[in-house]
Amino acid sequence: MQFPLILTLLALVVGLMSPFELQAQNRDQVRAQAAQQASADASILEMGQAFKRGDRKRLTALLPQVAGHPLEPWGAYWELRSRIDIATAPEVQDFHARYAGTYQEDRLRNDWLLLLGQRRDWAAFNAEIASYRMNDDKEVRCYALAADGVAATTETAAEVKRLWYAQRDADDGCLLAASKHYAAKKLNATDIWRKARLSVEANRAKNARAAVELVAPGALAEVAELQENPVKYLSKRVVAGSRVDKELVVLALIRMASNDADITASVLENHWSVHLNPEQLSWAWSAVGKAAAQRLSNEALSYFAKARGKDMNDDHLAWRVRAALRKGNWNEVRFATQAMSDETRQDPAWVYWHARAQTRLAKTEVEQQAATAALQGLASARGFYEQMAAEALGQTITVPERPEPLLAEEKQAAAKNPGLVRGLYAIQIGLRAEGVREWNYSTNLHSKGGMSDRELLAAADLACQREVWDRCINTSERTKTVVDQEQRFPMPFKDAVVARAKQINLDPAYVYGLIRQESRFIMDARSSVGASGLMQVMPATARWTAKKIGIVDFQAHQINDRDTNIAIGTGYLKLVLDDFAGSMAMAAAAYNAGPGRPRSWRGQPGDPVLEAAIWAENIPFAETRDYVKKVLANTTNYAALITAQPQSLKSRLGAVGPREAAAPEVNRELP
Repeated sequence: MQFPLILTLLALVVGLMSPFELQAQNRDQVRAQAAQQASADASILEMGQAFKRGDRKRLTALLPQVAGHPLEPWGAYWELRSRIDIATAPEVQDFHARYAGTYQEDRLRNDWLLLLGQRRDWAAFNAEIASYRMNDDKEVRCYALAADGVAATTETAAEVKRLWYAQRDADDGCLLAASKHYAAKKLNATDIWRKARLSVEANRAKNARAAVELVAPGALAEVAELQENPVKYLSKRVVAGSRVDKELVVLALIRMASNDADITASVLENHWSVHLNPEQLSWAWSAVGKAAAQRLSNEALSYFAKARGKDMNDDHLAWRVRAALRKGNWNEVRFATQAMSDETRQDPAWVYWHARAQTRLAKTEVEQQAATAALQGLASARGFYEQMAAEALGQTITVPERPEPLLAEEKQAAAKNPGLVRGLYAIQIGLRAEGVREWNYSTNLHSKGGMSDRELLAAADLACQREVWDRCINTSERTKTVVDQEQRFPMPFKDAVVARAKQINLDPAYVYGLIRQESRFIMDARSSVGASGLMQVMPATARWTAKKIGIVDFQAHQINDRDTNIAIGTGYLKLVLDDFAGSMAMAAAAYNAGPGRPRSWRGQPGDPVLEAAIWAENIPFAETRDYVKKVLANTTNYAALITAQPQSLKSRLGAVGPREAAAPEVNRELP
């Protein structure tokens, strides 16, 4: 009880204050507290903006105003992080002590470790790294592998290579670790050149130059030249004698293939194949095959056949599988999936397709049993290939039995978790990115090995009750041994969504499946390209659809109105669905990537009709490929929940054929 309130009650007891006066004072206290809280919230929000601007002075001025605020750790973090380059070690340690155990403490430690690594202050780095709980920053880990006192071994070299190859952007830490291990002869020249090849394939010129500089610093000008104009670069070369010359030719062929796989194949076959060693030649043909497969070329598989499986990376092999699926070549599917690394081979996609190939090719009962066992180990309602595996075994998709209800004490523990409370508070006042990071950190509990399934269900329930649907879904999805399908697939705004879907003869499960993937039911969601609202509608699409469905005098701001967003989003989805003759897979692809691209992905005249699962797996854009699979899996789970009846993903997928084998598209003007 607050001390002033105690005095108020004592005064009332002795007759110094009437009940009406007490009520008025309490109301005044509530208003004053609310105003004070609103002011502190405003200061926190202003600090967030000042941090984005890099305004150190404003952050320092505002920090006293957020003392005692629930999000004070964020304010203190922003203020110190903004000047971390001039901060002293005692200041950092004081911050760690003051906010011990919080996300912000470990976040600042992450930033401090990066700075210490950049400074090569290995004594301080080694002293600090032991307290680092996140352990999810690849560059920090690379610095740890490069630090003084850490011996370069075969094992550390394998980790450096994995981290370095996975880095999209050039960074100091992993380059330093690679350099150290190369100098110690734990990485060889081929390891370094492969990083350069990966970088050229990904069109990351800076990464390629950094890798080449380790093994051939004198070749940097040629690297720039071949990336700018690979055709011109190759035309000036007649032979490739040295190792460096050959590797530069490989880089040029990779770059050239990204523009025209067929011409590159001709150049490689007719000239350069005699100059390259088998490993270099395999990579070059793999790059050509990948480029051809991404363009759905019928020649892709013949290009891949010229490469040795042991010299291909997992990305090349994935595209080899996709090309083989399009051609119905199950021997190639089995070969390519078997050639993948152990880690990649465990991906549900490749478990499923390998098992399908084994089923088709099995010659003995033992081989057939192994394929069935692989499908059984994968089968569930969890995701796209899990559902596909279940149906391959003759099962239907049903709603898993709900776990035992949460106990009151389990819910209370989640509601009292400081990190979860701060995360929800941050989201509530508009600091969504910060709130999400704190929530994720708190549910991971890095220092304790992660939350149990029951704790995750309780945390998800807390987010559901607060209608923070993205945290509800993402947290619930992380349970391993128990599944609460209603929690994983919530149905906010059910009356509005179902009514609108039925009005235009659209499956509400399909609408929910799409919204769940698009926005996770975040009302004010906005993408980097400008899509808005629950159904992530682009402004131009909204205007076009509004006219089509009869919304008069549509204004751009209306896209953020819930019901208008649902009306326009479902209206557009219905138009593209009808345009693609009811193909849910193609309509989902059109919703994500625009209708023109799925039309071009249908295949060439004369190509066979494909299972829609094969068609979806061959979508060239990784984002759209993932999107289509998730929307269709979501839809199947929502249908099971809505109807309480067994469902089939395969029946929703159907088949996809080339343009000549399909009904003509009628809405060519679709945006």
